[in-house]
Amino acid sequence: MHQLVSRSTADRSFRRRLALVGVAALALALLVGCGGGGPPSAEVQAPASSALEPHDTLRDVAAEGVVIGAAAAGGEHYLQTDTPNPFGDDDVYRGVLAAEFSSVTPENQMKWELIHPGRDQYDFAAADAVVAFAEEHGQQVRGHALLWHSQNPAWLEQGDFTPDELREILREHIRTVVGHYAGRVQQWDVANEVLDDTGALRDQENIWLRELGPQVIGDAFRWAHEADPDALLFLNDYGVESPGAKSDAYYDLAQSMLADGVPVDGFGVQGHLSMEYGFPSDLQANLQRFADLGLEIAFTEVDVRMVLPADGVPTPAQLERQADYYRQMLQACLAIQECGSFTLWGVVDTYSWVPSFFPDEGAATVMGPDYVLKPAYQAVRAALSGA
Repeated sequence: MHQLVSRSTADRSFRRRLALVGVAALALALLVGCGGGGPPSAEVQAPASSALEPHDTLRDVAAEGVVIGAAAAGGEHYLQTDTPNPFGDDDVYRGVLAAEFSSVTPENQMKWELIHPGRDQYDFAAADAVVAFAEEHGQQVRGHALLWHSQNPAWLEQGDFTPDELREILREHIRTVVGHYAGRVQQWDVANEVLDDTGALRDQENIWLRELGPQVIGDAFRWAHEADPDALLFLNDYGVESPGAKSDAYYDLAQSMLADGVPVDGFGVQGHLSMEYGFPSDLQANLQRFADLGLEIAFTEVDVRMVLPADGVPTPAQLERQADYYRQMLQACLAIQECGSFTLWGVVDTYSWVPSFFPDEGAATVMGPDYVLKPAYQAVRAALSGA
């Protein structure tokens, strides 16, 4: 398993506190504005339970070798053109991202439509910024995603390509993108969501599977490995937390790939949960069987959404139940020797993707507006510290 950049505990804690003090000052300055020379009023003070106040952060308390990550929100979000770009434009957000987490995943910045906008055109600017940020703050990077059915550019989906041309396009993309970040991205989601909820291949909606067949999954891993032999390469999907048709199909796929000598290193369980459906049964045992194949396990996109009351404010009972979901997922990871990476898909509810896709649900992250530390945050921190 890849280790974080070496830092002493004392140095890490000092730097995190220093960063948080600066973030808190910046946040208050933004709230008060430039006018007036007196202290801020009570109304604009950061809440006592806010991430903007100095405290032992998630990365401070995590054990050696345990990577706690978050998606870096932004990159000209694909939902609408006027969606804010938190990573690019919000210094407070960036400060919290740096202070709390030891790994970042570009939420959108490495997806095809942004990084490969034209047949012969690559745009690495947004992804480069995330990687440089991670290096500046001693963080790992998870690359996301190389082969997927969604967020592909129009030139690709609407192009009139032969199978041979498509194969070369995919090979060239993987070699170019992975090669560009060789030695700088520790893990890649190579094949993302290649199975549907029944466990069948997405061979209708996925252009690569439809036109090239299932063998292209193994090819994608081989090309990625050639471009960066040191990066860990993952299968990644949602809805695979519990035993069932989908996780069984992934188990069979992983076994087959390993038997064929495909360089698949890990299995990524996204962890997008809704409190409407209950906590996944047998989570730890289900993931342990993948670990027993010799695969690394990673929770890659964790959030827990809920149906909100009419006023949009979660009830205390909802928040406590959400905290329990986060706690159980992290504890399942920590109980598996091969699981050392746990990534939250979002830092603060303000920038969460959930309401755009699930209009009746929200409040899915560990921080509320103004970076209030929710019970879910406290549960994650307690589990990381062994409490």
